[in-house]
Formats: sequence, structure tokens, C-alpha cells
Amino acid sequence: MPLAVGISVGGAVLASIGVGWLVFFCRQKRKRIASQASLAQTERKDLPILSSSNGLSSSSTPSSTTFTRSIPSYPSSKSEADYGRGSSYFGAHVFSFAELEEATNNFDPSKELGDGGFGVVYYGKLHDGRVVAVKRLYENNFKRVEQFMNEVEILTQLRHKNLVMLYGCTSKRSRELLLVYEYIPNGTVADHLHGKRAKSGLLSWPIRMNIAIETAEALAYLHSSVIIHRDVKTNNILLDNDFHVKVADFGLSRLFPTNVTHVSTAPQGTPGYVDPEYYQCYQLTEKSDVYSFGVVLVELISSLEAVDTNRHRHDINLSNMAVNKIQGHSIHELVDPSLGFSTNSSVRRMTTLVAELAFRCLQQERDLRPSMQEVLETLRGIQNGESKAHNAEVLDIVVDDVGLLKEGPFSSPDSVAADK
Repeated sequence: MPLAVGISVGGAVLASIGVGWLVFFCRQKRKRIASQASLAQTERKDLPILSSSNGLSSSSTPSSTTFTRSIPSYPSSKSEADYGRGSSYFGAHVFSFAELEEATNNFDPSKELGDGGFGVVYYGKLHDGRVVAVKRLYENNFKRVEQFMNEVEILTQLRHKNLVMLYGCTSKRSRELLLVYEYIPNGTVADHLHGKRAKSGLLSWPIRMNIAIETAEALAYLHSSVIIHRDVKTNNILLDNDFHVKVADFGLSRLFPTNVTHVSTAPQGTPGYVDPEYYQCYQLTEKSDVYSFGVVLVELISSLEAVDTNRHRHDINLSNMAVNKIQGHSIHELVDPSLGFSTNSSVRRMTTLVAELAFRCLQQERDLRPSMQEVLETLRGIQNGESKAHNAEVLDIVVDDVGLLKEGPFSSPDSVAADK
């Protein structure tokens, strides 16, 4: 009998303990579920809503939630508002996302200035009255954050009259990555050469010559600062109302170590401007910018686009066309007739010399190309009437009033030779 009572009591105790653990476990589970639900709700509030795969939303009410691929904002001990209150990032003023959203009227599509490889640029007006260009990057992921930080760090270190000025940015912890630049009102060189402003006829030869020199000055300055632009093209050369140059878009720039002669990365850039040796070897040097600038020079003398699939198959790529015309003694067919090549001896002399300089920049082997500093000095000499250009014997150009010097053979790009 006592044994039975003991067993009963022991069973009751064990049952009580089991029930207690069950109750405790259920309560803990409910608390954990509630905590996770609360966290998820908070994250949903912070996350941008995904839109269609076409990128920016086509709805009539644009919002900050129109990007195709976004991730949650980065955790931070500071709020976004804190970052917008006079703080700085690599020396650049940090704006709040809300402030730039207001400046661009909620990123109104009608305020779009352009759409590049990194994002859409919007016209905006800050509270202090400054008119700005706000670059809104497409994605907020690790790669874009790295590029964002790179561009901010580089731009805040540079000061040159022909480089676009960076006013500030959002924090890298912001819901979106935004860069705020000075607004350049007169469009791009591409606009004026073969775009929406081309019919204005405002780009006379003297203005084009100045554009070439000022762009070369900016690039030579970058190279002296151990910086490669990586995306030199007429769409990245902005013009103010006096047609002075502001080189823009350092999103592809990279500071490279001073103890190496190249940077090996995956190809980036714009078709028609990319160094052909870069495609083959994935080696990036300052001479890659020189090649791209050679294409810009050809655009300035021809008013033609770098790539045009409506041209003959050998001429789709403007660099190929230019080399073929120069080697075929047909520079007059390359130069824009409106510049006065056939009627103005001064224009004929300068455009011929610039074409020859472009030929040197477009050499297949980078070691045969001049440095940007050499390019700059040559352009200044051409403008001042000094005949310091290097005539390639392969060109066999006969222009009596140019007086070119015959110094050193240069070969045409292999791709052109293969096409011929």
C-alpha cells in the first residue's frame, strides 16, 4: 500500500514538471514568433517595393520604390535624418534621402536629364536655391555600394575647372544611393554633335578645338593624379553656357596602385570607345583613356557617332572609318563639311593635324599611343599654329599648307587591317 501511494505521488510530480515545461516552451515560442513578426513588419516598412523588370516605374506617380532590384538599407546606429544634418562622407556633404526626393519632386520622370550605365540623373533644386543634378543608382547592392564609395572618394579629392563638381551624396546606409553634382546646363558634346542640339550649328571649329583641349586638360589632370577615367566619351563631356568643358561620370573610375602598370578587371565602358587591347587582355592603363579620347577627336572633326549600324559594315565603328579614311588620303570625306575644310585653310590645317593625332591615339598597341600630356601639348601646338605633330609615313598625306613632320612609322589597328 505505501508503495502504491509513493508511485502515485511520484507520477503526479513528474506530470506536474512535464506540464510546467510544456507551458514554458509554448510561451517562449509565442514570444519568439511575435518578435519575428515585429521585426519583419519593421523591415517591410524600410524596404522599397519592387516594380516591373523595366526599371523605373511608368506610373504617373513616381516614388522612391521604382527600382527593379533593391535590398534592405544597411543597419546603422544613426538614423538617415542624422546623416543629413551637416555630416560629411569623405569630405562630401551628406544629404538625407527625403531632401533629395523633395528636390527632384519625388524623382519626377519629366525631370530626367539622362540615363547612364549606373543610374538615372535628375534635375533638382535644393532648399538653399542651388540647382543640382542628382544621380540615382539603379541597385543598392554590394557592387553598387562599392562603386558609390569609390566615386565619392575620388571626386572629393579632385579639383579642376574642367571636372564636374560633387556637392554631396546620401549615406551608404540610405535606402538608395544618390550622388549630387553641380548642374551643367548646356547638354553634352554628343548632344551638340549628333544629338538633339545638333541642328543649332553652335559648335564652330574654334569651339570644337577648345573642347578637345579642355577635355585633354581634364584627363591629363586625372592621369597625373593616378586616376583612369575608364569611360571617356562625348556623352560624358558636359558643356556650360559658354561651351566650357566639364568631364563627368567617374562611376567607372578606379584608383590603381602606384606599383603596378595596369589594372586587370572585367571590361567596362561604352562600345565604340573601348580600347581593343583591353578587350583582349583585360589590362587597363592610362592609354585606354587615350584610345577613347582618339574616338572623341574623330567625333569632333566629323560630327558622326562612335557607333552607327546604318553605316557600311566597315564604317560602323567610327575609329575604323577614321583610320580607313586617313590611310586612303580621304580626310576631306571624314571632316564635317559645315566646318569649312574646303574653303578655310586654317580649318583644313588644324582638322588634318587633329585627324593625324587621333590616328596616333587609335593605335592597336598601347605603347604606340601618346600619353594624355603629349596629346594636350600637341593640341595646344595645333591651336597656336605650331606644326609639332608626328606624321605617320603610312598615312602618306599630302597637304601643302600643313607641313607635317615625318617621324616614326605607326601601324593601323589590326581590326581594320583584317576588315580590308
